[in-house]
Amino acid sequence: MERLFIQAPLVGFLLQKAVVPSGAKVLLRGWTKPAAEPELAVHLGRDLSVGADRRTAMAAIVGLGAAIEVADVDHPSEDVEGTLAANIFQRHVILGRCESKQAGANLTGLSARVLKGGVELANTSDFEALTGELIDIVLHTANVLSYFGETLNAGEIIITGSITPPIWVQPGDEITFQLAPSEPISVSFTAI
Repeated sequence: MERLFIQAPLVGFLLQKAVVPSGAKVLLRGWTKPAAEPELAVHLGRDLSVGADRRTAMAAIVGLGAAIEVADVDHPSEDVEGTLAANIFQRHVILGRCESKQAGANLTGLSARVLKGGVELANTSDFEALTGELIDIVLHTANVLSYFGETLNAGEIIITGSITPPIWVQPGDEITFQLAPSEPISVSFTAI
């Protein structure tokens, strides 16, 4: 089973069952404060061990893609232990296609539009403004994993943090993330 990592000060990994296809409807029954976060997904084609340099990290990245993380802020963020135990609020993730033109974390030619119910919330090509540099995130992930005796492996994916502030959602909402030139990905929300 491939592992999917989320970017955070401490790294958690998502079980494959958390991945849902684009166009999925997510049931929000029982959720406290649901949010959607459009993110870049880094796809690895080579193993990356602790202490790797920037050039090695760039060579390990075979492409980038769109991702939407779906989270439920169901307890206070000051509760670090509870936050980590709940996988940093994460419940689902929608992944777009890996674009090999973006190998090495090349952001040239990418732009993003984020829509909620067809209304544009964001239009940007500055993907690192809120998250920091992609290569630094990849290196940080590899280094943190080493503390647990793990390494990043070929075939794994890192979602790198939201490119917009959290988008609070409720039943009936739909979020679309167009990472041009790729096809858009979307998720909608329901109470039943």
